[in-house]
Amino acid sequence: MSSLSLAVRDSSTMLRRNLLHARRYPSLTLNLLLTPVMLLLLFVYIFGDTMSAGIGGGDRSDYIAYLVPGLLLMTIGSTVIGTAVSVSNDMNEGIIARFRTMAIHRPSVLVGHVVGSVLQSIMSVVLVGAVGVAIGFRSTDATALEWLAAFGLLTLFALALTWIAVGMGLVSPNAEAAGNNAMPLIFLPLISSTFVPVDAMPGWFQPIAEYQPFTPAIETLRGLLLGTEIGHNGWLAIAWCLALTVLGYLWSKAVFNRDPK
Repeated sequence: MSSLSLAVRDSSTMLRRNLLHARRYPSLTLNLLLTPVMLLLLFVYIFGDTMSAGIGGGDRSDYIAYLVPGLLLMTIGSTVIGTAVSVSNDMNEGIIARFRTMAIHRPSVLVGHVVGSVLQSIMSVVLVGAVGVAIGFRSTDATALEWLAAFGLLTLFALALTWIAVGMGLVSPNAEAAGNNAMPLIFLPLISSTFVPVDAMPGWFQPIAEYQPFTPAIETLRGLLLGTEIGHNGWLAIAWCLALTVLGYLWSKAVFNRDPK
């Protein structure tokens, strides 16, 4: 077999392994998925009318339309925390040491985690999106091309955050530390334009919300689904995704290839 065929075969095997783990132990994914769902229901049914008035909307449905795109990206940040925990478990329970002694394509271990995490993230986004539709979210102005672009952005964003989460898992001494290290992936959406526009924030806080990866990605997704202006956010979102993907990949590869102590 060629090197490429071996890499594909071994990566597919590792992907199946990680998907089986996710199916047998779904509690971690479900717990992480509950965070964006609960925030969606809380902000719609408890704060919806007030928040809608604050962003210049007419009623709660306006705020649902504003909120859902941001929470879809927050769902990705929440889901990939499970990846950091899973990678840390592999590193600290001895299975990676066994893989190192086997005649397999070494990067396939990480590729399996990454592809599996991206698939889980997309499935989680679909579930949260379904909840959003059930409570009134509609995207009537989006064309088929815009829906395709939105799906591409979600996938690229999931890939970027997954590689960062893999790096966090590799450098964490245990699963608990991995979960704590990955918490910024949930915290950053809270200080982005997920819940309120950046312009409505205090002046000193606006740069914190604006110059981070979630805000341009949220504004781009919001524009694609609702037909609002995207401006320069589209290019910024893509740039953030590519930069985080490259950074996470190089970081993860360097740590994984390091000789064990």
